[in-house]
Amino acid sequence: MAEISVERIDAAGRVVSPSEARRFLAEGEALHRDFRPNLGPDYAGYMDRMGAEGAEILQLADEGEVRAIAVWRTFLTTYCGRRFEVDDLVTSATQRSKGYGETMLRHLEAKARALKCDALMLSSGTQRVDAHRFYFRNRLGIVAFHFSKPLTGD
Repeated sequence: MAEISVERIDAAGRVVSPSEARRFLAEGEALHRDFRPNLGPDYAGYMDRMGAEGAEILQLADEGEVRAIAVWRTFLTTYCGRRFEVDDLVTSATQRSKGYGETMLRHLEAKARALKCDALMLSSGTQRVDAHRFYFRNRLGIVAFHFSKPLTGD
């Protein structure tokens, strides 16, 4: 199985060495787990499986620490063409309001445009009110309801 692609940018949005995916993945694991505590014990294996399905990771590092992470992928849909889907976009809770989220969104949007995507989309839990304010400020709008029915744990 191939390793997931991990790209790292600095606080100004400049790409850092893209050849250190395994180290970058390990350095971002704690922040990602803070946001997604349900990830199993084999973080790298799980992310590699996502990578095999087209997912990629973008990290922002500043002062030697991973401050923000996004997991994204593209796919073709009947309702909006080529979709750039952001699975996760998280900034360290202690590092919010420093521009990291906006830098990440700008980089993700540029990547989506370069990949000729028709829409950049993300889902956000209804309880994440502060995140919603951030998305609205950055010109993302609510365009649909996202319905879900768990199929495990019955």
